[in-house]
Amino acid sequence: MPVGTQGTVKAITMEHLQNINAQIILGNTYHLYLRPGLEVLRHFKGLHNFSGWSKPILTDSGGYQVFSLSTGKEKEGKHKAEVIITEEGVKFKSHLDGSWHFFTPEFVVEIQEIIGSDIMMPLDECPPYPCSHSYALESLKRTVRWLERSKKAKKNENQALFGIVQGSVYEDLRIESALRTVEIDLDGYSIGGLSVGEPTEYMYAMTEIVCDILPKDKPRYLMGVGTPENIIESVERGVDMFDCVMPTRNGRNGTLFTHFGRLNIKSAKHKFDDTPVDSLCDCYTCKNFSRGYLRHLYNAEEITAYILGTIHNLRFYIKLMEDIRNSIKEEKFKQFKNEFYDRYFGGL
Repeated sequence: MPVGTQGTVKAITMEHLQNINAQIILGNTYHLYLRPGLEVLRHFKGLHNFSGWSKPILTDSGGYQVFSLSTGKEKEGKHKAEVIITEEGVKFKSHLDGSWHFFTPEFVVEIQEIIGSDIMMPLDECPPYPCSHSYALESLKRTVRWLERSKKAKKNENQALFGIVQGSVYEDLRIESALRTVEIDLDGYSIGGLSVGEPTEYMYAMTEIVCDILPKDKPRYLMGVGTPENIIESVERGVDMFDCVMPTRNGRNGTLFTHFGRLNIKSAKHKFDDTPVDSLCDCYTCKNFSRGYLRHLYNAEEITAYILGTIHNLRFYIKLMEDIRNSIKEEKFKQFKNEFYDRYFGGL
């Protein structure tokens, strides 16, 4: 899912998202609540109408942003977003203007109903890494209690509500959280609290443990992940859905993903290179522009560079998911994985 935090995916238009076959985008409850605000979203009858995006939208609850902004993991705005966690909800200071706000599980559901997202995420507590076992246990218990309140608060049957499994990197807590979340009976299930600084092997281990418990007939969503290899490894462990800022952020910074590995398009070696970014890619960028031209745009800091890089990276990720789906349908996933890795890690 391309990440459209503030109602737009950075450096790409909705038309281009359609052209690269994006099926769903992600918005952020915290950011949309602060700006443009609920009054504007109500006036425009939701984010679909406001943004001009007619396909599905998933909104995360904003819980991760509240906690990450308070710890400085997300560097945006002039004000440090201080946070006070209580059983009732989360009191936090806006990173934009320093004003205080209060999110309860019920209010977060109400915000997302105003946004009109197709898939809603409940307010949860995302513990930092590392954290103690006792802290992670209390956090997951609170997350479950908040989830129960979120389900009761949900009014619109046309919006799906997912649960979020927490528990940090502790096997027993991940099992407990998954079992208790599944008991609540939701439309889908998310794995949160990973890709927050823990070693990759921990992420894979926790994902596998949780996926063994989550229902086979409902979507499993690994939040905030990741690299192409993270996606392939997690699909193998049972994950269906992903979001990550990596393709768009890297696209703006000049790191482009290809079937043959990552490419630093700003490198001098591309100055006279008349080949496309990726010979196996079908995106607008690869069909029309050379590496040499893109290098020129990036080094000249032209806005067009960020657009073309973002189009390519997002199409690469979406095509990766298309290829994974096809390989599963054809019962050739292992073969696909091996062939992809041989190319991707074989070097440019």
